[in-house]
Amino acid sequence: MLETYLRDLPLIAILRGLTPAEAVPVGRALYDAGLRMIEVPLNSPEPLDSIRRLVDALGEGCLIGAGTVLSETQVEAVVKAGGRLIVSPNMNPAVIRASRAAGLVSAPGVATPSEAFAALEAGADVLKLFPAEQLGPAVLKAWRAVLPADCPLLPVGGITPEGMAAYRQAGASGFGLGSALYRPGQSAEAVGRNARDFANAWHALAR
Repeated sequence: MLETYLRDLPLIAILRGLTPAEAVPVGRALYDAGLRMIEVPLNSPEPLDSIRRLVDALGEGCLIGAGTVLSETQVEAVVKAGGRLIVSPNMNPAVIRASRAAGLVSAPGVATPSEAFAALEAGADVLKLFPAEQLGPAVLKAWRAVLPADCPLLPVGGITPEGMAAYRQAGASGFGLGSALYRPGQSAEAVGRNARDFANAWHALAR
């Protein structure tokens, strides 16, 4: 499942601040731009409602789930909402194990090699290099020298279409896209334009 999404366009849309009323129009704009992975952080307004609406509208064509997931209880709530992706800002082995036990994709945040290896040992599917703007491409390149070659590593934090090249050259497998993609209150049309800019930038790097 995950391999298909990472192969086609390995960009996760992070919709922090999304409201349920915006969820479907924004989700469809992202889908039309080619993005197939969507994260609604749990500190957004009524995030589980937004996840349900996105799942109902986009179905299994998208990998939809929650971000800022900090506990096993929250993992259970995401499962009930129909989500299939669990993203965290930190590396909590209990959250990783609960996600995998429920059949969900686990993407914990890591900021050191020790956290990265511990996350993989706990069963993480994807490593979220966070915050990317603090760590930078040089750190990612150093990690690539020691992490398993097939480990998906996605920088998150401060990513722009123009800034992707340096991370990609250092070994990034994809990216998590935050405020440069979506800000609360933005129209679906504006989000779609931003998404196309990111998709075009990735495809240019992947040639």
